[in-house]
Amino acid sequence: MTDVVITGAGAMTPLGHDAATTWAGLLAGRSGVVALEEDWAAAMPSRIAGRLTADPAELLGRPTARRLDRCEQVAILAAREAWADAGSPQTDPERLAVAIGTGTGGAVTMLEQDDVLERSGVRRVSPHTLPMLMPNGPAAWVSIELDARAAAHAPVSACAAGSEAIAAGLDLIRYGRADVVVAGGAEACLHPLTMAAFAQAQALSRRNDEPERASRPFDADRDGFVFAEGAAVLVLERAEHAAARGARVLARLAGAGVTANARHITASDQDGQRRAMEQALRTAGLSGHEIGHVQAHATSTPGGDPIEAAAIAEAVGSHAPVTAIKSATGHLCGASGALATVVAALAMRDGLIPATRNLDRLDPAVELDVVTGRPRAWRPAPALVNAFGFGGHNVALALTPA
Repeated sequence: MTDVVITGAGAMTPLGHDAATTWAGLLAGRSGVVALEEDWAAAMPSRIAGRLTADPAELLGRPTARRLDRCEQVAILAAREAWADAGSPQTDPERLAVAIGTGTGGAVTMLEQDDVLERSGVRRVSPHTLPMLMPNGPAAWVSIELDARAAAHAPVSACAAGSEAIAAGLDLIRYGRADVVVAGGAEACLHPLTMAAFAQAQALSRRNDEPERASRPFDADRDGFVFAEGAAVLVLERAEHAAARGARVLARLAGAGVTANARHITASDQDGQRRAMEQALRTAGLSGHEIGHVQAHATSTPGGDPIEAAAIAEAVGSHAPVTAIKSATGHLCGASGALATVVAALAMRDGLIPATRNLDRLDPAVELDVVTGRPRAWRPAPALVNAFGFGGHNVALALTPA
């Protein structure tokens, strides 16, 4: 079986404008969750979110940013960083692919341009609206940026989208369709409608007076997730291709599992999650007892966290240290699994597992070794990264040390 390695990582998150700053923030125990200051937020049941620390439009330059949705902007910036981090590999464009997932794509553009249409008429609608609102926009723009001609995949699978894109990248290389794949996820949809919709679904935390303490995965007093924005991108590479150019390797992407619950449009499902993890283990040639770390999806919802904990215990056991980075970043939705994969790779590089914030009292239903307090030193070992999304999408990725 073809070996696939991770040679570059990029991110733009509520903890920092790049992967290094985000990683440092996680290790320092910082939070990127803040109170929303927009006028519309005052009417919302949940008035907190994980906001970017830098404006992507400023980083790209206003002339370029004007024709891009914010989701596309963060995807391009994270991809640029990942590409540079990988050493800007020289490869045949027809052997270079892109896979960038998203949950909602350019929904903010659609909503804003609908307002323009109703207020000012057809002639005032931006001619860039269509490519800005397309869910495949992030993947398309990154492929244009890098001249990637092998493929431009755009999974749209809610909060599993970024991880599904990485799984697609693994397949592209193993099936011989590409030597290098730039893969990840992007989400930037902080808007009154999305905030209201999640609030009406009883999904968001309402701990408005303590934004930094609102996201509480596995804690007995959690009350919902914190909506966030950002992007994370990896460079995946056929191991022989990476070795031939002397590339530094962060970790090996050893396997992936992708399943569907086919039961309920929003509810978590232990069986579907377990099957995804077991499939990832099987394709990686690993057993559950070999897993030395789990990056949990763990959004901080009352119903979802215990279900995932039970699925992890069933597929892996309760021995592996588990962490939940959404406690620090909030929930980046379509980018969340990609960011967790970046973090897992950096954890292997540095031999440190970031701690889960805000875990004051472990839910008795969670029978796992959750890392709290300070980062935990570990001898890098195989790891699993989980991502689950509305619609019954389950993705697990298996990483092994470089």
